[in-house]
Formats: sequence, C-alpha cells, structure tokens
Amino acid sequence: MNTAGHSEATVHRGLELTPFRGLRYDPDRVGSLAAVTSPPYDVVVRPDGLHHLQSLDPYNIVRLILPQAGTPSARNEQAAHTLRRWLTEGVLTADTDAGLYVYEQDDGDGMIQRGVIGALRLSDPAEQVVLPHEDVMPHVVADRADLMRATSANLEPLLLTYRGNGSAADTSAVLDRIAQQPPLLATTTEDGYRHRLWSLTDPADVARVQSDLARHQALIADGHHRWATYRRLRAEHPSPSPWDYGLVLLVDTARYPLRVRAIHRLLHHLPVADALAALDGLFRTRRLEVPLADALAALAEAADAGNAFLLAGDGAFHLVDRPDPALLARTVPADRPAAWRTLDATVLHATLLDHVWHIPEDDPARIAYIHDTAATVRKAERDGGTAVLMHPVREEVVRDLARQGVTMPRKSTSFGPKPASGLVLRALDL
Repeated sequence: MNTAGHSEATVHRGLELTPFRGLRYDPDRVGSLAAVTSPPYDVVVRPDGLHHLQSLDPYNIVRLILPQAGTPSARNEQAAHTLRRWLTEGVLTADTDAGLYVYEQDDGDGMIQRGVIGALRLSDPAEQVVLPHEDVMPHVVADRADLMRATSANLEPLLLTYRGNGSAADTSAVLDRIAQQPPLLATTTEDGYRHRLWSLTDPADVARVQSDLARHQALIADGHHRWATYRRLRAEHPSPSPWDYGLVLLVDTARYPLRVRAIHRLLHHLPVADALAALDGLFRTRRLEVPLADALAALAEAADAGNAFLLAGDGAFHLVDRPDPALLARTVPADRPAAWRTLDATVLHATLLDHVWHIPEDDPARIAYIHDTAATVRKAERDGGTAVLMHPVREEVVRDLARQGVTMPRKSTSFGPKPASGLVLRALDL
C-alpha cells in the first residue's frame, strides 16, 4: 500500500514505536497546564513571544526549550539545571508505567487532529522509513544537539505523518476508542486549541498499534532539525541505548489531513527600497496599498501563474512576480526535478538570496525564518528590514519530492497544527 504518498516497496523495516515513561507537569504545582505550554521552539517569535511565555508561568516549558543566558554553553547548563530542579521539586514527574500517549488537538471550529506519541526507533536513511523533505541548517542541529546532551531529554515531539488504511485494525481505531475515556489532562491554550492527552498502556492495545505502524513509513511534517539531531546523537552513543529512539507524534493524514502553511523570511539590514532596486529588470514589482489579507490574496493569485513573493517593511506591500526566464536559467540548478526547480523557495534561495541580494541563508545575523505572517511584517517595519512573505506549497508536491528523495530548500513548509510543547517529555535516563 502507499503511505504518506510513498511506495512501501523499498521499506525494509517499518515504524518501530516504543512505550516510554513520560515526564508531565504536576497540575497542582503550576498555575495551569495551558500556562506552561509553548509552541515548538522554532515557532516562538523571539523576543516578543519568548517574553510573553516566560511571563505566563515560572515553569513554562520555554525555559527548557529556549533557555536564556549569555553564552550557548551557559544556556544549555541552565536548561539542564532547571530540568533537574523541576524534577527534584516535583514540578515534573514521571509516569509510573511506560506507555504510548494518545494526543488530540481541537481548534473549536470542527477541526480535530488525533495521533499517537511514542519513542520511535531512529532508522537509517537507506531504509526509507522516515522521509525528510527539507534541508537543515547545521548550526541549528548543533545547537539542538548541545541542548539535548545537556538535558539528556527529548523536550518536545516531532510531527510525523503516515497514511493508514481505515480498517478496524489500524492505529486510528485504537486511538478513537481510547479517546472515549477520561483523559490524563485537558487544557485550552491561548490560541483557542483544546488539548487532551491519554495514556495507552494496555499490552494488547500497544501491540496492535505497533503491529500496524510497522507496515508504514512516515514523512517528517515538522521537526527536520530535531530529527537530524536525534540521528547525530544516536551516532555518538554505543547501541543499544535510549539514544536509539526519539520522541515523535505520528498522525494518520488519511484520517486527519494536516494544514500546510508557508514560513516567511525576515531579511535584516536590507531596507525594502534596496531590495526592490536590486530586482529592477529581473522581476515585475507592483506596490499594493491594501491590508495584509488582501495582499496575501493577491499573492495567491499570482502564485497560481508562477513564482511570486510579497515584500513588506516600509508600510506597504510589494508583489514580486514574473521572474526573467534567463535569470532563472542562470541561477537555478538544472539537475533537479522540475517540481523542485519551480518551487518558490528554490527561486527565493537560489536566485534572490544567492544572486540578487547576496544574503547567506544560514547566517542568523542576516536572515530569520518566522511562521507568523503579521509578526514578520511588524518586525520588518520596526527593524527597517525586508519581510519576504511566501505562498504555501501544496502538500502533494512535498510528498512527491520526498518520494523521489529530493529535499526542498530549508524552511519551505509549515505543517500543522503542531503539537504543543510541555504536555509530555521524554527523559533518556529513566
């Protein structure tokens, strides 16, 4: 059968999900469960979002996933010390029994996403069990690896997708039955999402889930850098060890389709006027004196016809489209599939960043990657930089490229809804 859009003929071993003793907040020790959660570390808009989360509760998970100190080593030491202190004080406690966890998100408007959290065996790329679709930035992987080494913990789950077959024997059938029981926890976060978590410890249920998932492969929907971090740390530790596994959330997108959103770019030290001047004769540019929603609608319409971007930061929006074909021929590598060559993210990185604006894609002093559209615009206007707003790529394109083994440019997509961080953690020394 086809899972996540990929042929299973090349799968040597399927997904191997293992129970673990989750670390969870003691609700009697925190203000509220909602106040200690956070979006994934790379979604938090720094410093605005970071400061807000820190102010919600002294035990907010952001103090572990984004510790603040003067140097990288001091930050990681602080996170490790904070985790040990919370464990000693009983703020975080380990569940008595090892299990899988059923996790549900409900946006209150009819969208429900349900999946299973567990410790997944880290497969080798040649096995094609877990398929990435984006490149990663080495400095981010190194940063996450340092944090995981210091804390000896998986602090937040990756989001992986697979496609079930809808039978009564598959994982979703087990999760649906468990979800009829009282949850371990239920909370509603500031974004209006309701989160519920159940433990799945019955050996028969665990075996059914494991047997079903062993027939599937998965696509990384969110967490490429953490997956690369898991693999790096596994290579550092003799096997077998707890580092052979990493914390993941698996969602059956045949049952619960994910939403795909764009990740935007904030170009530091590049005023909009300079960015536009460099595009003269290379792209068509049009100034839009309209609200953000209307500008995004114009971007969507232009993206249907070809590569298109929105620039912002000077109080208006500038629609950039119709690139010069000769420019693309000179700058976009020709040794990749056509679906990759025509991606907006490919043209942005290969043509605009590399050849027009001369901005290194992995230099945090020059470029930031931000999920929130309005926040990207606000920060560009405040800092005098340029926001580059992207139109989301279609999910089928992502899957097709992953099936071919072709990775997209880094930070090309944002699948969601993403799991909230702070509901369940995995300590590797339990």
